[in-house]
Amino acid sequence: MGKEIERKFLIKEAEWNSFAKPEGKHLRQGYLVSEPNKTIRVRTTEIAAWITIKGISTGASRLEYEYEIPLKEGLELLDQFAESELEKIRYEIPHEGKIWEVDVFFGDNAGLIVAEIELESEEENFQLPAWVAEEVTHEKKYYNSCLTIHPYKSWTPR
Repeated sequence: MGKEIERKFLIKEAEWNSFAKPEGKHLRQGYLVSEPNKTIRVRTTEIAAWITIKGISTGASRLEYEYEIPLKEGLELLDQFAESELEKIRYEIPHEGKIWEVDVFFGDNAGLIVAEIELESEEENFQLPAWVAEEVTHEKKYYNSCLTIHPYKSWTPR
């Protein structure tokens, strides 16, 4: 059984923009199933693809199963079966022994930047980088599956 424990945060834009970042990865991500109790997602980069099945969130935890698949099949699944999708650049930033994944969104979600950290337990302590702002872990509107249906540009007020 796979389990994901993840917390999400908004960023401080000025600090993030002035921060020296490694090269990011362009991700295309689409949802084959997007329901309140489960999602099935396909994600591609320029060189690889994955299919991921996620269960309902309980706190910051949920079941997650992820498998690498051939890139050609990942692109076909996105093109033929995705009900919704988004694009983003993902940066992996090491900080105090952890990897922060920072997603800079495009298209209808342009202007949104979300930082995520995966943990070993919900009680695990960790240090926030200077560019991290408030936590949004429990706000469903920041879930990628929700962003494909209710994109950032449609939110009022922001």
